[in-house]
Amino acid sequence: MLTASARRALLTVHVLASAGWAGAVLVYLALGIAAVTSTDTTLVRAAYVVMDWAASFVLVPLAIASLATGIVQSLVTKWGLVRHYWVIFKLVITVVATAVLVAYTGTLHVFAEIAPEAPFTGHHLALLRSPSVVVHSTGALLLLFAATLLAIYKPAGVTRRGHRSRQRARVT
Repeated sequence: MLTASARRALLTVHVLASAGWAGAVLVYLALGIAAVTSTDTTLVRAAYVVMDWAASFVLVPLAIASLATGIVQSLVTKWGLVRHYWVIFKLVITVVATAVLVAYTGTLHVFAEIAPEAPFTGHHLALLRSPSVVVHSTGALLLLFAATLLAIYKPAGVTRRGHRSRQRARVT
């Protein structure tokens, strides 16, 4: 087990990575809305190039850091990885959000390659105005909000394994 100081440091890193991920998704959503709604082709082009970089160098690293520190955090605290349903749900949410993000970066990379192409045709603009960036960002925010609520409120509900663990602890 980790010392109390080490657990607090790990929790701090986890909270910073998770909050950073949510903040980056908000910025990403703003860029996506601008790209989808703007009539300024320069803005549309720039937004997709920035979103591609942000996904690769900010969103994905923060998502992976949040997932990794969350798993480690659950393993070294009383909550455990599979003792409480809220931890399992939070883990599933984070894994799904991270997997969708990583998968979507391929699509985003294609959009970012199209954006600076010359000549920029109406077909390019129509493709880049796809609402998928807004839909994905909004979905990510909802998932991150749900994970945050679970972490704060920690709803009751112990798994069978958690129940057995509690029983063993009472006996000893």
